[in-house]
Amino acid sequence: MRRIIRILEHQPEDCGCGHEHDHHQEAGACGCGHDHGHHHGEGACGCGHEHDHHQEAGVCGCGHDHGHHHGEGACGCDHSHGGEHSRVCQRSAEPVNGFRGRIYILENLGCAHCASKMEEKIAGLPGVISATIVYSTKQLRLEAEEPEKLIPQIEQICTSIEPDVRVVYQSGRQPKGKAEGAQTGRKRETKTMLTLLAGAALFLAGVILEHAVSPAMVTLPIHVAAYLLLGVKILWTALRNLTKGHVFDENFLMSIATLGAFAIGDYPEAVGVMLFYRIGEFFEERAVAKSRSQIMDAVDLRPEVVNVISAGEVQVIGAEEVRVGDLLLVRPGDRIPLDGVIVEGESRIDTSPITGEPVPVRLAQGDAVTSGCVNTSGQLKIRVEKVLEESMVTRILESVENAAASKPKIDRFITRFAQIYTPVVVIVAGLTALLPSLMTGDWDYWIYTALSFLVMSCPCALVLSVPLAFFSGIGAGSREGILFKGGLSIEAMSTVKAVVMDKTGTITEGDFAVQRLIPANSGTVGETELLRLGAGCERYSTHPIAASIVQEAQKRGVDFLEPEHMEEIAGCGIRAFLKGKEVLCGNRKLLDRFGVFVEEQEGFAASSEVFLAVDGVYAGKILVSDTIKKDAKTALAGLKKLNVKTAMLTGDRKESAEAVAGEIGLDEVRAKLLPEEKLSELRRLRELYGPVMYVGDGINDAPVLAGADVGAAMGSGADAALEAADVVFMTSAMEAIPQAVRIARRTRRISWQNVIFALIVKVAVMILGLCGFASMWAAVFADTGVAMICVLNSIRILYRK
Repeated sequence: MRRIIRILEHQPEDCGCGHEHDHHQEAGACGCGHDHGHHHGEGACGCGHEHDHHQEAGVCGCGHDHGHHHGEGACGCDHSHGGEHSRVCQRSAEPVNGFRGRIYILENLGCAHCASKMEEKIAGLPGVISATIVYSTKQLRLEAEEPEKLIPQIEQICTSIEPDVRVVYQSGRQPKGKAEGAQTGRKRETKTMLTLLAGAALFLAGVILEHAVSPAMVTLPIHVAAYLLLGVKILWTALRNLTKGHVFDENFLMSIATLGAFAIGDYPEAVGVMLFYRIGEFFEERAVAKSRSQIMDAVDLRPEVVNVISAGEVQVIGAEEVRVGDLLLVRPGDRIPLDGVIVEGESRIDTSPITGEPVPVRLAQGDAVTSGCVNTSGQLKIRVEKVLEESMVTRILESVENAAASKPKIDRFITRFAQIYTPVVVIVAGLTALLPSLMTGDWDYWIYTALSFLVMSCPCALVLSVPLAFFSGIGAGSREGILFKGGLSIEAMSTVKAVVMDKTGTITEGDFAVQRLIPANSGTVGETELLRLGAGCERYSTHPIAASIVQEAQKRGVDFLEPEHMEEIAGCGIRAFLKGKEVLCGNRKLLDRFGVFVEEQEGFAASSEVFLAVDGVYAGKILVSDTIKKDAKTALAGLKKLNVKTAMLTGDRKESAEAVAGEIGLDEVRAKLLPEEKLSELRRLRELYGPVMYVGDGINDAPVLAGADVGAAMGSGADAALEAADVVFMTSAMEAIPQAVRIARRTRRISWQNVIFALIVKVAVMILGLCGFASMWAAVFADTGVAMICVLNSIRILYRK
């Protein structure tokens, strides 16, 4: 959990060892400046180089630079990136959390198709590096040389497409419910409803009078009044946009369609179509707003107010007003409002809203607590360590918003398709009005049919529903402790055919424990002495295996010695002098190198062996093993149900790797691999099965994560792995892997459902119109009705278990 917070904040870890962390390596570097990683199997890269030279950004220490995946086009993943940025290039270009440019809110933005037009025009402004409009969050994410100077031009572009849009700089984050726009939105909604009710009453009055055979001089003014009441805003916007060259604007097309109906004498039809178009538009807007709020509520855990203890009294203040050092009161059942440290009290904390982990953890005085988690039992007093802007709840929200800004390929395709679709339908409408009329002479019928085509020529259902589906998928994943870093990540994961995993920390817990102490048959060294020697050699190492030996010695109360001198034998182990005795501690290669005869003794396939020798004589070995995660077997079974192949690539011993693979049911296993060999194996598996996802957690996994079609990191892993990954499993549970694949596939499936459904309905209505069976009413359904159905379909992802 702490690592996730560090990644979201871009802050280095301070372990308190007094050494620079450039010299630390998760898999084996200690604070003493020596490399202990090479003799411990899984954590070792075996490259034969000092790990002082390891770099966070992809250099594995083998002397090769794996960071070139993030260069100017060649990523080393065997894929062509061309104009479409792959997820590897995208990942390296933008931080995991945080946006290099400026974020603006487009208030009153109400049309997804209009948003895509705005985005295209803003991106074409001089000085703009990139511009992305996220309709789901109404954000404009702008990278430019001088963004503030561009605001007048941006506002002009936005208002020329949607007159009511206002560009507001998002200078800070206010707690939900505090925005002034909520009240304005309710007023607009009330005004729209009153307009619709008045328009509907006039429409019904006109229809009733017409059926009562009232003269046209009575019914026509009623129809005109109803039409102007309902459509004056659309007519005015259409006229204004027409002067700016927006011929295929939705307002213009609706105006032409309904005015055309008036021209051919279908007055009730013109008013009715405008009425039901406005009703459909109203409910579509409501559905989008509701969907947006549901998605944001799933990930936005920011508090509105907090209970601050001041001078012995509890005061309720806004969360944004809290400062570092303030004392907060958190009662049972309350959500932890801000990141801090418990100064008084003890309780069980439900971390599932942040990590997805269902089992509450017990925390007491001195323990750090993360905002967003729920206090389930005791009352707590918490000292604030981070203000709202820097707390975990805000970081998670920003991660989701950043992810929403990363558009999948299908979204880009639909945007391009929409630019072609509308002109084509308008041309078809024009031909429908002219050609059949010239041949049949029935101008009224074919003009009416052509006008119905214009009603459904707006591609809003397509442009709106696809990004909303992916945003829903990102929200659904976040709620389960799965952080997707963009639509591209979900899209890529949905096509995965094989999942390749690291062993330690991914399949296993990463918590090594000494299983057995096996002294040499000579009996010169007993179990206690063997443990004392091993702990003395490993006392400064941070490697999990080394730490397990030291912990076992401490648990047994064994005193171990301070090495008088230590020498690192790269790729083999340690040569140390304890009380004048030469002690070798490492793998079999270390003892072979010094000519020490190693007795054949029993072992366990799944265990790592640490051999020891004293003054050139074999002393025995320590068997250390890691425990397999409880959900590993069920997770792999879940992947097999999804027809996904599974494989393990590890630097550990072959016997240990095969034992683990056999126990949980992996399809393939490759052991004793160096980092560059893992990358080669990954490419082989991609050629064999298709797109692959790699799941790892170590620094040495960063190059492989970057080279995979989808890189996924366990939340407990190294910072470099979390940075390089497309997806982070915050729970570090293996069951999150099939869960993420299911969410990705469901998201992609629903987005295509929306596209296909919208196109089928629109084409069907067109064909029926040409055959004489459809009307302008059906066209209104094909436009706003279909859009509303697609929106509701998109948010299904949030409710699917």
